[in-house]
Amino acid sequence: MDFQHMQDRARTVRARYAEVEAATYGRSWTTEEIMLGFLGDVGDLAKLVQGKAGVRPREDLDGALAHELADCLWSVLTLADAYDVDLAGAFASTMDELQESLSMP
Repeated sequence: MDFQHMQDRARTVRARYAEVEAATYGRSWTTEEIMLGFLGDVGDLAKLVQGKAGVRPREDLDGALAHELADCLWSVLTLADAYDVDLAGAFASTMDELQESLSMP
């Protein structure tokens, strides 16, 4: 799946969440609430990384880790979309900057 397809799918899922939130709570989540959800996902991811290190073992660790990484990616894609960030472009330029800073003189 290419990046644009990922962004489109994230946008479609976010739109559906907004519908469900509006029906359930009378409004959809704000970007701040999406960010708070992302923080919760990052916390869950941290626990799974500890599991991979043997500190917090659990069944189906690999599947749970893959799922949580995907959840986190969805949040990043959704926040980038909400703030009109060209994430693909920002990623490319950031990687260029990092590679340049790591170059040997």
